[in-house]
Amino acid sequence: MKMEFIRKLPIPKEIKEQFPLSKKTARVKAARDEEMKKIFTGESDKFILIIGPCSADREDAVLDYVGRLAEVQEKVKDKIFIIPRIYTGKPRTTGDGYKGLMHQPDPTAKPDMLRGIIAMRQLHLQALEQTGLGCADEMLYPANQRSLSDILSYVAVGARSVENQEHRLVSSGMDIPVGMKNPTSGDISVMMNSITAAQHAHTFLFRGWEVQSKGNPYAHAILRGYVNKHGQAQPNYHYEDLQFLADTYAAHSDLANPAVIVDTNHSNSGKKYMEQIRIAKEVLHSMRHSTDIRKLVKGLMIESYIEGGTQKIGECIYGKSITDPCLGWDDTERLIYDIAEAL
Repeated sequence: MKMEFIRKLPIPKEIKEQFPLSKKTARVKAARDEEMKKIFTGESDKFILIIGPCSADREDAVLDYVGRLAEVQEKVKDKIFIIPRIYTGKPRTTGDGYKGLMHQPDPTAKPDMLRGIIAMRQLHLQALEQTGLGCADEMLYPANQRSLSDILSYVAVGARSVENQEHRLVSSGMDIPVGMKNPTSGDISVMMNSITAAQHAHTFLFRGWEVQSKGNPYAHAILRGYVNKHGQAQPNYHYEDLQFLADTYAAHSDLANPAVIVDTNHSNSGKKYMEQIRIAKEVLHSMRHSTDIRKLVKGLMIESYIEGGTQKIGECIYGKSITDPCLGWDDTERLIYDIAEAL
């Protein structure tokens, strides 16, 4: 094999023991998790916002951002349920480039997976303990998911991973909502197959064990747009797209809790980050004009940080994305209040 085995990393249990979650914080998280599940089952009509940086590049700015979200959450808690994005693994289309905090805790330095795994857990742990908000992350490596299984409140499976069998089966063993994005091709059937797999029970191999999952009834859809055969970004958040997904869910009587989160960035916005404001408001408009869509749409996914736009690695502008461009804080805060008023 043309691979150099650098070192054996600690197992997730050892990482958890080194950086434990307090019993008090665990109770706070459990209560919020139950509240969120009621949104997906339809018992609660609160609106979910999964919101935060494209990638969690530095601890201080991310914790500052999540703290600001916590203050806003208190003001809109009657209508909106906020889940901060702390994405520590960054999928790359070609495999090259910055792969996230888990790979490079210092984006300007060489990869260091041991430091990265520790930094990943510490960041999620601090955010939860400081604000009481359970956060979201993307499942880049299913085998590493156990490192955060006691801390995360929401997991997303990305457009490049949604067809992967291991991602689907590991999702079936989680007890928190898992969002399945449509693939980059836009084929909705792929996403629906992934949701079906995640909601069913399975026996499979995981971390050297034969395991049995029970199925995850909170697995659901995320619409993030797609790329056509010419490589052009195409949206799938319009009224017709949402109605089509509602009809598709209706044809899958074996699926529990029909739900979708609409990703306002990526191919839906063509990575024109300011378009997220308009897209969010259009989705709300569609919800007002269709009972089916209103029942189906549980919330939005928004890429946002302290400073708007993006920067190159090494520029060191505090709170500005080094991957995809994000909304700045002032625009974000205003949008959250606008959404709350419109609900």
